[in-house]
Amino acid sequence: MNRLRLLLCLLTSLLILPACSSEEDYTTSATENFDALWRIMDRQYAFFDLKLDKGKSWQDIYNEYRPHIAPRMSSDELFKVMTGMLSELKDGHVNLIAPFDYGRYWAWRTDYPRNFSFDLMEEYLGKEYRIAGGLYYTQLLHHGHTPDSIGYIRYGSFSSPLGEGNINAALKRLSRCRALIIDIRDNGGGNVTTSDRLTRHFMDQPRLVGRTRHKTGPGHNDFSPLVDIRLETLTVGVKWLRPVVLLTNRGVYSAANDFVLKMKGLPLVTVMGDRTGGGGGLPMTSELPNGWAVRFSSTQTYDAEGNNIELGIDPDYLVAMNQADLRRGYDTIIERAVSYLKERLEEYRRTKVWRK
Repeated sequence: MNRLRLLLCLLTSLLILPACSSEEDYTTSATENFDALWRIMDRQYAFFDLKLDKGKSWQDIYNEYRPHIAPRMSSDELFKVMTGMLSELKDGHVNLIAPFDYGRYWAWRTDYPRNFSFDLMEEYLGKEYRIAGGLYYTQLLHHGHTPDSIGYIRYGSFSSPLGEGNINAALKRLSRCRALIIDIRDNGGGNVTTSDRLTRHFMDQPRLVGRTRHKTGPGHNDFSPLVDIRLETLTVGVKWLRPVVLLTNRGVYSAANDFVLKMKGLPLVTVMGDRTGGGGGLPMTSELPNGWAVRFSSTQTYDAEGNNIELGIDPDYLVAMNQADLRRGYDTIIERAVSYLKERLEEYRRTKVWRK
């Protein structure tokens, strides 16, 4: 029922989006296209209060960039002014799309420490790792870890194919492991339904994971009531009800950020690494009079405690990559996860109680 309500809300939001340009509406006028872009964002964008610099309004942004529009400016010049205006929102889900370029804002990730090394990740996977859809997985053997102790799964993109059969196969083949590390650092997102699909394998009961709302009108604060986001447990398939550490960094965005939202708070899951990059809004697309498209965030998502996740989700344990470890060929965050899991497993053997 909650899924149906969310779908109906999203369909309603589509009805208030500006219509796609018809052949009669088509124009290359720089002024008309700039104004159309500003107006679409003004009516439909979901995060003005959260994203604009303090003391700045969207009208202020218009007044700042509009003087740069000239009647005979080139397409490249117009594109540059428009993307500059959109960058004021500091939103990785806001993109201007033209046949010759894809406007984007990446400082949400690039202005922060990366806390991930692809080369080191490959070292931890080793040469005998398995591949199940988008999951790369193995039992950790690196730096003297015992073969049957801790499993390691690397999932680099929620755009990568991942079916129930893939997840079941990977978890079944890691069943000798007492704990699991899931590494989604630098995962920029993809399909939110894949986030749901993967999360269910780590749940022992249904749970409320958050709430969402969408724009309902042209006002900046015109939103629907909050709708619960609930996940049901698996009825068929492999459940992993053993300790898990989920590794995150600033490169975790959109659907990957959604996965952290749904995993964090599970009794046996601990999030470790850096704050995620965010991207909690569902992207929508609208067309400009010249045929270009603008993509923007049109919904807001909150965790179960009421925190907006657009700017990222904090880990349970903040851990950064250490340069000395890097020079020695160690991934600080993976090593900390291994130590943490071993400590908790030893404590569990003594007390029969799992403590984060």
